Amino acid sequence: MYPAEEGVVVHTKALIVTDGPLSRPVPVALRYEPVDPEPVVRLCFPGGTDWSFPRSLLETGLRAPARDGDFGVWPCGRVQTIVEFHAPEGVAVVQFDSSALLRFLRRTYATTTSTVTG
Repeated sequence: MYPAEEGVVVHTKALIVTDGPLSRPVPVALRYEPVDPEPVVRLCFPGGTDWSFPRSLLETGLRAPARDGDFGVWPCGRVQTIVEFHAPEGVAVVQFDSSALLRFLRRTYATTTSTVTG
């Protein structure tokens, strides 16, 4: 279902936002890849769809609208965050609980700190 578990992985649910009457929740694995020069966040969806973008975009987008290339991240109300991906086929919009994304980010920074000091 998801790639091999290594590094920081947080499993959560997200809401796929559509223009239809019903949006549907899906399981998502949030993965952290500490690559140089910019650490990367991967969102792994069922069926093998993965989105990768800089960790700094997620961090910034939790506080204010942010964009990097095909990706946008912004707060939605007080407890939700939107991640948007633009592709030639169209636009995908996914809504997360901000608390899950914050928990994930804290774990990525804890891992980075322990690697540097360890």
